[in-house]
Amino acid sequence: MEMAAPGTGKANGCRLVTLTTMELQGRIGIVTGGGVRVGRAIALGLARSGVDVFIHYNRSAEPAERTAEEARDLGVRAAIGSVDLSDPTKAAELVELAERALGAPSILVNSASGFPSDTIEDVTVDAWRATLDLTLASPVFATQAFAAALPEDGEGAVVNITDVRTQTPYREHFSYIVAKGGIDTFTKTAALQLAPRIRVNAVALGVILPPSREDDDYALSLAADLPVGRVGGTDPVVAAVLSLLENDFITGEIVRIDGGGHLV
Repeated sequence: MEMAAPGTGKANGCRLVTLTTMELQGRIGIVTGGGVRVGRAIALGLARSGVDVFIHYNRSAEPAERTAEEARDLGVRAAIGSVDLSDPTKAAELVELAERALGAPSILVNSASGFPSDTIEDVTVDAWRATLDLTLASPVFATQAFAAALPEDGEGAVVNITDVRTQTPYREHFSYIVAKGGIDTFTKTAALQLAPRIRVNAVALGVILPPSREDDDYALSLAADLPVGRVGGTDPVVAAVLSLLENDFITGEIVRIDGGGHLV
């Protein structure tokens, strides 16, 4: 297909756009689970980039408010709000709260998730439904509400948090890893269906932090066999999220942040 030369506009009905950056300064972003762990790091990374942040929490009100205070110290507006995303019918409330507090959001980071330990032998129907509701269904319906709220002339971006182990599953955490596999497929499908106004990407995490009930030594033991030989920490995650938000020619991608773990 013949393309117009840079700056000439159109050729044969194809529009050439040379801008490849979505400016983050002054935008409004929602981060689910934004008061703790990876979500907190992403919320503060957005704030450092000039994004006003709405920090969602379920029960972690104090950590969420501390994160909001740190964001405000970086010179942006920040607000917190609680929505129980274990009930996906309430996901739309998340966007409504953010709109009332800060204005129409154009960034959504779906970070909130559970991490139950189960197997196909012992998982129950109720536990299965609970995991899929929180980890898969709520991101889907939060994204639906986000898309509906985005002004028609606006551009938006969604970043989902998934897990590299969807490709090499855990022996435990059965319902969690199935739900995250759904997030992988959702990312690609939503990217296609919401284009071109909204881009949807994901970051797949490896050994970033120790699980919530484990210590640093546990994380170090997991990282020992990685090609890079260390725990990732949250900085590489934040850098990847910001890159996916800013680059407006990337959609439907899942970026592995795993220290090369998929190679071994």
